[in-house]
Amino acid sequence: MTDTCHIVCPDCAAINRLPLARLESSPACGRCRAPLFSGKPLELGEQNFQRHLERNDIPLLVDFWAQWCGPCKMMAPAFEQAAAALEPRVRLAKVNTEEARSVAGRFHIRSIPTLILFRGGREVARQAGAMGASDIVRWAQGQL
Repeated sequence: MTDTCHIVCPDCAAINRLPLARLESSPACGRCRAPLFSGKPLELGEQNFQRHLERNDIPLLVDFWAQWCGPCKMMAPAFEQAAAALEPRVRLAKVNTEEARSVAGRFHIRSIPTLILFRGGREVARQAGAMGASDIVRWAQGQL
């Protein structure tokens, strides 16, 4: 197993290679100097979803949601709390299904909110329905 990993910068989308030991030490992007982890979910859409999916070596947990969805709005603070608990070992992101229709269609999102956990660019687990922060963390950790 390698002792380095690739992390996509949430600000400039540069791919950063860093030692696994530095994941926990608040690493910054080599290009733009922005923090690689903020403890908050990233907003991903049509333009940047694929890069984060394929080029991050850490798992990616995506919340597929919509603005009009009551359960999605209720789960949003819990998902943000889960990001603070799971980063930097897992990257959390949100995809608005109304704005990123092709991404939602590609993964056959039929109900929202839906969480999908990706590892190595592939779906490894899926969970439909709103969850609390501790449930999200426990579920994600249980899948890894």
